[in-house]
Amino acid sequence: MVHSMQHIARLMSSSACPDPVEDAGATILIPTLVVFVLAILTHRPIESLITGSIVGLVMIHGAGFVGGFAETSIRVMTDPDVAWVILVCGFMGSLIGILIRTGSTSSFTDTMSRYVKSKTSALMASWILGIFMFVDDYLNSLAVGSAMRSLTDKYRISREKLAYVVDSTAAPISVIIPFSTWGVFFAGLIVANGIAPEGQGLDTYISAIPYMLYAWVAVLLVPLVAVGIIPSLGAMRRADLRAETTGVTVPPEAEHIEAANQSIRPRPDIKPRMALFVVPMITLVAATLYFDKDFLVGIYITLGATTIFILASRLMNMHDTFNTIIDGFKMMVEPLGVLVAAFILKDVNDVLGLAPYIVATMEPFLTAESLPVVIFFSMALVAFMTGSNWGVFVIILPIVTALTNNLGADMTLVLGATLSASTFGSHACFYSDATVLTAQAAGCTPYQHAITQIPYALIGATIAIIGYLILGYL
Repeated sequence: MVHSMQHIARLMSSSACPDPVEDAGATILIPTLVVFVLAILTHRPIESLITGSIVGLVMIHGAGFVGGFAETSIRVMTDPDVAWVILVCGFMGSLIGILIRTGSTSSFTDTMSRYVKSKTSALMASWILGIFMFVDDYLNSLAVGSAMRSLTDKYRISREKLAYVVDSTAAPISVIIPFSTWGVFFAGLIVANGIAPEGQGLDTYISAIPYMLYAWVAVLLVPLVAVGIIPSLGAMRRADLRAETTGVTVPPEAEHIEAANQSIRPRPDIKPRMALFVVPMITLVAATLYFDKDFLVGIYITLGATTIFILASRLMNMHDTFNTIIDGFKMMVEPLGVLVAAFILKDVNDVLGLAPYIVATMEPFLTAESLPVVIFFSMALVAFMTGSNWGVFVIILPIVTALTNNLGADMTLVLGATLSASTFGSHACFYSDATVLTAQAAGCTPYQHAITQIPYALIGATIAIIGYLILGYL
């Protein structure tokens, strides 16, 4: 999640990434296809992503692919946006660790349990809490997933179902509500591409919100799933059956994730305080909004203030406090590994020119009326394949802007379709940042989360496609 106007400008003008490979044709698809095949066979995202990246590097560098891999790794690891993601996720883990250690998370859960009396109300409570965490999808995924695990376990709700509910109110709600990190980022891109004049980017973004069909559908499907109007489908049905009949909410192969989540335990000598959960969450949202929607600044302020309060009130000594901060950061090592591997694959696909290739392939089918649905379909496919939402948007928006102007299409509708495609990629891809972080917080693997969520994502995509066809041809 890019977090400032300066980063938007840097992304638009950066020459750090090599120029795309020319005339590679359909072979551009091979690295990503390798990732998907291996992921399905092995259920191991890091190994699949690295293997696909190496295949792409062989296509780019030939026998010098090892040196190419070193260059790509360094380019990715020294990118300020990748560093931002690592720091945000790591220190969010630290904050969650502190809240667990002081018993404030369990106090929040206990308070919620007074009002939650059924499986349906537990799912709805998770959905409502996610809506209130609109400021950033990372905050949404990590905070809500961590807070609601034990409560949903009580009602034998599978961790896969919890992950679905959390993820459906992470990126989608952050897109719909413009006063979020997503709103700031995309508003800046809109100005940078000349779609809106300086200072009017957010207004243009807001005008496109009614047309962000996938985000709306994803959010509104959750209550229908929670009350059973839309039943559990496919792998989700098997996950729910396992949880209901055996009480095993944590899926097989996810025991190591649950062990990491349980590595920090509440101290029995500290009286749990719900305020110590609520106040940091409010502080985090307020600080993020105040400091130009920069979630990292919000985390630093919140973690720093919470640490000072704990030490000043002698809830924990310095050794225990900072050991917990370090242990919380360590909880996020595995999901961060997946995210870094996904960034490497994205870098490789950028060099190969995957996104422009798919747009060029779809161009013969374009008219002013068909542009919104074609853009949604093609960009949703790219975002799903690459696991990149905002990164794809940076590359594609200049092309989309030119196509829209040349065809005389409705710019606001096309923007809504493009943003919907980014949301679908974030929501559906098994190695996108939202999927990986939600899976960690809920306590399942990224593959288990993605494979159980995909039927609902496809329902949302289908409704969005129908909607763009209707709107385009009206």
